[in-house]
Amino acid sequence: MSRHLVDDSGAEPVVNALGMPVATLIHRAHECGIDTVTRDAADAGLDRDALEAIFTYCAEQHCQAAGAACRGCRVFAEARGIETVDQFVAAHETVRIETGELVLPGRGSGHASFASLDQMATRWAGEAYWFWARRVLRKLRYGVRKADALGGVIKAANTSPPTVILMAPQISDNIGMAARAMGNFGLDEMRVIHPRDGWPSEKARATASGAAAIIDAAGLHDSLDSAISDLNFVAATTARQRDMRKPVLTPAELAAEICRRTAAGQKCGILFGRERNGLASDEVAVCDAIVMIPVRPQFASLNLAQAVLLIGHEWLKTTDLATLGRVTTYEKELEPGINLGRDQPATKQELLGLFEHLESELERLGFFNPSNSPDILVRNLRTMLGRMGATAQEVRTFRGIVATLAHGKGKRRKVSD
Repeated sequence: MSRHLVDDSGAEPVVNALGMPVATLIHRAHECGIDTVTRDAADAGLDRDALEAIFTYCAEQHCQAAGAACRGCRVFAEARGIETVDQFVAAHETVRIETGELVLPGRGSGHASFASLDQMATRWAGEAYWFWARRVLRKLRYGVRKADALGGVIKAANTSPPTVILMAPQISDNIGMAARAMGNFGLDEMRVIHPRDGWPSEKARATASGAAAIIDAAGLHDSLDSAISDLNFVAATTARQRDMRKPVLTPAELAAEICRRTAAGQKCGILFGRERNGLASDEVAVCDAIVMIPVRPQFASLNLAQAVLLIGHEWLKTTDLATLGRVTTYEKELEPGINLGRDQPATKQELLGLFEHLESELERLGFFNPSNSPDILVRNLRTMLGRMGATAQEVRTFRGIVATLAHGKGKRRKVSD
């Protein structure tokens, strides 16, 4: 790595032209997108080749050879032997938790802060910035993969998909996984209310995989009122019983209600709560109905994406547009049951030929004992073989097996034959 790009002579590698740690640049590229970073870098005199060299420096962890590490990276914690949360806190002068204004005193130097204890529990060891750098590097080299149109918006006869509304989601990954579930079941519109980790989120987009188009088109709202203002009917999802005089629906009943309303020209939405504690009662109160997923009563809480998936599945079933697996130019839609492809079930003549062939060989080899009711054995054999529903090809194969067992084949053909 050329010294004019990254200075790793100190404790933390810094991008010279930008005056920022390498990890900060990687984080910005990951969260804000490669195009934003490319524009900012150009203003500082860094072309794409220079950016590629910097990202490669991080992706290949060249910092370790120089004895440097970015704060907030796992390499930083590992280099200092920090293996537990207690050791992390002890290595700082203070660790501040913004929710609740909690301050944890340590014995070291420097300060750290987290939005919540949950965030600290998952991020104290740092981010795998070298992994982020590899993702960013691919985007720089090959461009950002444009999301597919997901087959277009599903519009069945007299119905349209409901809008999925996420109330203050706390983890970007969950937003992405919810979008992927939406893509699976034809829910195309997402609205996000005050996401904790900010918006747009490259992490949510990455987690959405092929459904990134839903993330790209998602609407960002500051309040629930704004998110539902144009909807005629909104259902609130909850696992907790609410003392409210509202209809309580299962996902299947909700899907039927949405179909009925959208057929009448109404716009419908489904509101999903926070990962930590769901929806507040005031938020449920402004909705028209409550939807509850049948679950084991002792463990009723579902992951956000799981809830979206289950309800989305019920909605898609009402459209008659679902298929068993994917359908492409080379893959036709399947029907439940045995897939025979181009084969046909064997004719009765072909089955009778198999029965007679097998029975004649068994008779020749002395299988049938007159004292053991051979007629009943023959009937049982025919019943058993008829039950397997063989194709014509399978009957021919079976007859080849019978012939080989009875007479051998090739060099192993029995001499008596």
